[in-house]
This record gives sequence, structure tokens and C-alpha cells, in this order.
Amino acid sequence: MSESAESACPAPAPAPAPASSPPSRRAVLAGAGAGMLAATVLPSAAARADGSGAGVPLGEYDVVVVGSGASGMTAALTAAVRGLSVLVVEKAPTFGGSAARSGAGIWLPNNSVILAAGVPDTPQKAAAYLAAVVGDGSPADRQAAFLANGPRMLDFVMANSPLRFRYMDGYSDYYPDLPGGLANGRSIEPDQIDGNLLGAELARLNPAYMPVPAGMVVFSQDYKWLNLAAVNAKGLAVSTECLARGTKAALCGQKPLTMGQALAAGLRAGLMRAGVPVWLNSPLVDLVQEGGAVTGVVVEKEGVRGVVRARRGVIVGSGGFEHNAEMRAQYQQQPIGTQWSVGAKENTGDGIRAGQRAGAALALMEDAWWGPSIPLPGEPYFCLAERTLPGGLIVNRAGARFVNEAAPYSDVVHVMYEKDRGATGSHIPAWLIVDQNYRNKYLFKDILPTIVFPEAWYEAGAAKKAWTWDALAGQIGVPAGALRATLNRFNAQAWNGADPDFHRGDTAYDHYYTDPGVQPNSCLAPIWAPPFYAFKIVPGDLGTKGGIVTDARARALRPDGSVIRGLWAAGNASAAVMGHSYAGAGSTIGPAMTFGYVAANDIADGTTA
Repeated sequence: MSESAESACPAPAPAPAPASSPPSRRAVLAGAGAGMLAATVLPSAAARADGSGAGVPLGEYDVVVVGSGASGMTAALTAAVRGLSVLVVEKAPTFGGSAARSGAGIWLPNNSVILAAGVPDTPQKAAAYLAAVVGDGSPADRQAAFLANGPRMLDFVMANSPLRFRYMDGYSDYYPDLPGGLANGRSIEPDQIDGNLLGAELARLNPAYMPVPAGMVVFSQDYKWLNLAAVNAKGLAVSTECLARGTKAALCGQKPLTMGQALAAGLRAGLMRAGVPVWLNSPLVDLVQEGGAVTGVVVEKEGVRGVVRARRGVIVGSGGFEHNAEMRAQYQQQPIGTQWSVGAKENTGDGIRAGQRAGAALALMEDAWWGPSIPLPGEPYFCLAERTLPGGLIVNRAGARFVNEAAPYSDVVHVMYEKDRGATGSHIPAWLIVDQNYRNKYLFKDILPTIVFPEAWYEAGAAKKAWTWDALAGQIGVPAGALRATLNRFNAQAWNGADPDFHRGDTAYDHYYTDPGVQPNSCLAPIWAPPFYAFKIVPGDLGTKGGIVTDARARALRPDGSVIRGLWAAGNASAAVMGHSYAGAGSTIGPAMTFGYVAANDIADGTTA
């Protein structure tokens, strides 16, 4: 390594205590039996664990957190720093949940990172905007609690973990024209982390939904420009910068992590430093109730069903139910598919169901963090830039446009379902149509411009290709004349730079994933160059957004509004503070972390119902 390269490497951060290191004396005393009892009881009890009853005692802690995603790990870190003994139980063989798979945008008004970057946010603006976006979709006191505690949570996480954050400058709030909306946005994302901080624990990090290209270090905000690397000078510069970061990390012997991988790794490193154990492969079976209060959890650990007592409380942060076909059929509109979700596959509603059995009310179960998705073989692809870049449109079964393709992704799917209601199959699936001019310019998923799409996409029916509009119409089953009329009208509007039909390009958000080299409207370009491509669009999601109803202190509530003592919930296991809407990039993770923090502080404060 050259001297210059070596000097450019940041000094390594102190390694956190390994996962197997003994916790503090307080934690040992408070959690007596959690380690030693498990070691001595589990082997002899294995033969007796027949799946009936609660099972053997597995230990006792002040707080038990269910789930190791963003909400769960933030809650556990908060409780531990507040001096409580904490255990995290996780169903999966990995930690991080859906957060680890994500781009890890975090929407938090008035946080210290955006204020330091000069964002002109104020509590008044944020409150006005959230109220305008969410309306009565969630209680006003919960909205206020999110806005008040979000900035505190972020500062706490930075003070107690290696996580640092970057402002996603220019990533607009999703409704910037509403009162308090910001055209440059309020979203942040994790800065780069060296995976070496985790030691052997790095191998247990849930993999990313879309791995970063080998040899590069890429942030979420970079993808806007990587899409344009073939046609835009800044796109090329950002691509070069991503490669340079990767080269530097390699020379420094780092294992660079960004986006959701960085967020999950940073929170896990914080837990390791705080001596918080995380039991993987330990699914929640049920909640333990005594005298009307939740006092622990039943889990399966190493094949043994057992009870972990929680002296102060249980925090459910186990994610949604996106991979539970029965629950989706029960609560959500058809057609729906677990195979269309990119949420962690272990998210089958275990915590929500356990909360319901304990008496909790549920809300927003019909909704999800939707997004137009292509059902590719193996795993769906959640479309962001692809449906917004100029030179594409979305049509229904009648061959007609029906939505602003550049609208917030959740809104697009809401429209699909609304228009499909009463006429099943009219809008689901829909089809995204682009031409070769589009393909020559822009990245599509991870396929470089001009590179042919995998044959498997065509074999699965997720993609179609034809040399004429009429032939493409035949392949996707829409009337040829109607599709011709739609394309002719769209092309005329694209040349003029205006979309009076659906107002594509009217807001700053519409222009985020677009090509600034296309004028007069960077969202719009005609579709004229053969061959033409069509991609099946289904209602995919990042996870479900319905779950346990909670109050402003993250306490679980019964249908009559009374508090279930000993039970808190956060993240996608709880009904979203965003209601049926989506304020900006990171409206899932920002509230999840915030209410995990709120729940743990409420327990530590020892306040009563």
C-alpha cells in the first residue's frame, strides 16, 4: 500500500465487545439464567419439549425485544443505555430484518444532520406537512410524538453506535407542494461503515435486497445518477466516485457497508458494545400474560420451547405480515401475493398475531408500503426510477394510461387497486412500456444500457418485446388500436413537455428520478424507437403497514383504548403513524426507529398507564 493511500485510510474505530463477551455485572445479575440457565437447562430439557405449554425457563431480563430490525435494535440499544438488562429474540438466522435489505432512507424532520446541512426546516413546517399528508390516518398525538422524538432518537443513536448519517440533498418530500413540504427533502441515509467492526457477527447480517456492484461503494442517493451514467456528465462522475470509494476501501482493508447494510450493522455494533445478546433462530411463539399484563415471551430456541421473563416490558418489533398468505387474504384486496413483496421472508405477522391474542386492537391491516413491482423470476423488482425516467408509460388492460407514472410509488398502487375494484384484472397487472431509445440511455434494474435483458425475464412472462406497437399490444393482451391511440397522445404531450391528463412532471418529486438533459420536461419523452418493451407491473411492497394499535408512548392498546400493561410495539408490527400515506423517503424506517426509542424510554422512565 502506498503511503498516500495508507494515510487516506480512516483510523479504525474501537471494536465493539464481541457478541460472546460477558455483559456487565448488572446485566448478569438482572438477567440471571439467560446464559447459564440456558446452557444447563436446554440440553436436558430438549427431550421434554413436546411443543405443549409454555416450556422451560430460559432466563429473565428487564426488557425483551422481539425482532432485530431497525425498530427492535433501536429499542434494545435505548433500553440498554438507560441501564436496563435487555434480550433481543429474532426468528431469522440473520439480524437486520427488512431494514438490512433496504436503501435505508430515513425521514426525520428537524434532525441535526439536515439542520447542519442548512435545510430550512422548523417544527411548525414539519407539523403542518405531516398533518396535511396523514390527516386523520393516525392520531395527532402520535404524529406529534414522532416529530418530537425523531431528532432525539437520531442524536442518541449517533452517540451510542458507530452510525453517522448523510443528507439526501434533493430527494424531495413526496408532496412538496403541500403546506410545510420541502422540495429538497428531509431524508437522510447512513454513512459508510466498515463491516470489520462486527467481526464474525458480520456473517449473520441479513443480505441486501440488491447488492452493491462489486468494487464500488454506493449510497442510496447515488442511484439517481448511476441510472444516467451513459448520458449525463454528473452521472458519469458519480459512477467514478463510487468506484474510487470502493478502491480506497479495498486498499484500506475495509469491508464497506452502505444503505440498509450500514444501518443494521451500525445498530448491531451498538448492541455489542452495550452487551445486549441477540438470539437468532429464536422465533416468538406467544406472549406470556399474568394478571392482565404481558410479563414475558414464549420462544423456540435450539429446538426447545421456553419462557423468557420480562420484568419491565416486551417490545414487539417483529415486522409486518407481508409473507403470510392467509393474513393477506384475510385483510387485503385481491389480487395480492406474498411473492410480490421485498420484505424479509420471515415477516409472517407473528408479533401482530401474538399481540392480537393478548387483546390488542389492529389497524391499517388493509394497507402496505406499496410500490409498482415487476415479478421477475426469483424475486420481484421494486420500480423506482424505471417508471419515472422519460420515454416510458404505464397502461392498463384497455391499453390506456391511468396514473401519473412518476407519482409516489405507494400512490400508484393505491390507484391500481382503486381502479381494479369492481373490474378485477382491469389494472392488475398493468404494463410499463419503453422503447429502445430509453434502453440505450438508462440503467434498468442492474442491467446496463444496450445490454439485452435475461431470457428468463421473457420466459417468466415478466417482460415482452416486439418491433411494432401492434405486435406488443398482442403480446400483453391489450387492444392494438387503443394502445396506438394512447402512445400517439402521450408522444404529442411529451414533445410539448406537458401532461394535462395526469400531470406528470408538475412537482419536484416527479423530477427526482428523471433525466435533466431531456427538455422541456425531464419526465417526458416520446416512445418511438423499436424494438418496444413491456414489463408486467403488480402491486408489490416493502412490507405491510398495519398492525398493533399503539398510543403516543408506543404502548399497545385494546379496542376500547385501554393500555395492555407490559406491551409496546414499533415498526411494521404496529399500525403506521403515516396512516395510508407516505411523507417522504424513509417514512418506514424513521418512525420505526423513533417509536422503538420511545417505547424503551417509556419503560425506562417507569411511568404508569
